[in-house]
Amino acid sequence: MKNKTQAWISAARPRTLPLSISGILVGSAYAYLDIAFAKAELESAFGENVINIPVSSLYNALFNWWIPVLALLTTLGFQILSNFANDYGDGVKGTDNHERIGPMRAIQSGIIQPAEMKRVIIITSILTFMCAIALIYVSLGLEQLVDSLLFLGLGIAAIWAAIKYTVGDNAYGYRGLGDVFVFIFFGPVSVIGIYYLITSILSWQLILPSISIGLLSVTVLNLNNMRDIKSDLKAGKNTIPVKLGLAKSKKLHYTYIISALVAMTLFLLIQFTEAANLGISFQWILFLPVLAFIPLIAHLFTVKKTASSVLLDPELKKVALSTFLLALLSVISVLVIS
Repeated sequence: MKNKTQAWISAARPRTLPLSISGILVGSAYAYLDIAFAKAELESAFGENVINIPVSSLYNALFNWWIPVLALLTTLGFQILSNFANDYGDGVKGTDNHERIGPMRAIQSGIIQPAEMKRVIIITSILTFMCAIALIYVSLGLEQLVDSLLFLGLGIAAIWAAIKYTVGDNAYGYRGLGDVFVFIFFGPVSVIGIYYLITSILSWQLILPSISIGLLSVTVLNLNNMRDIKSDLKAGKNTIPVKLGLAKSKKLHYTYIISALVAMTLFLLIQFTEAANLGISFQWILFLPVLAFIPLIAHLFTVKKTASSVLLDPELKKVALSTFLLALLSVISVLVIS
């Protein structure tokens, strides 16, 4: 890093941002699709002079584009906050040292001082929280006060989780709990949360894609931790790969990706069946997101034959971008069929 501007950009870790918004894109896409399904079913019911509306609020819903836009901004804020906090936490603890694999961190480089990073973390927290409040207000208003307070609590919890991953004496990332928090916030909270904000409905079907996105997000973290297993062990950062060792962590890695594939395929089968029952054309396009697993399966073979954890670094980008591709293909398939 040659100057402070480059150091701040590097600290924000732009390559992590597409992964962070994947859940929002998936949840928004299938909210849009279910609204389209609901309208098709309503038209069919009226055509037969039969009104059979199980969930009238969904049938009358209009897709508010401001909701996913504000959700994307809020999620990007949370991810950048997490990256700044991770740089700060690992930097002051000495975890980021000459033995660490991957790009040099901002505090590690000496270009940005811990006090500067701490100020920016506070500012980023405030701005992100303001985005979260705007998202909640646009989605729920003051009429749904209980729901608004619940999502406000989730926003506060997300800020806490972003900071406490590596910051403080009891940072959960140093106790092997990072995977749990990543799964929860990148998976169910992101996918099911945005779906609810758009439709005001909790759909059990959305559990499946939320599991898929959550597991793929954990896969990226697991890969990162496998890469850093030696330096983390010396620094006392007890991630799951540090606890399990490289061989068992690889097996867990395979389980994450295969389980994500199964969960997403089951969900798409449900969507395909519903589209077929409604007589919607081109329903096969709904399986388009499965194509994103082709590079992921190839990635598994690379991980299997890679003996040194140091050589896993290039795979991080592949998994993150494949997850983002899954989200984009979900959006594309929904727009085509709707």
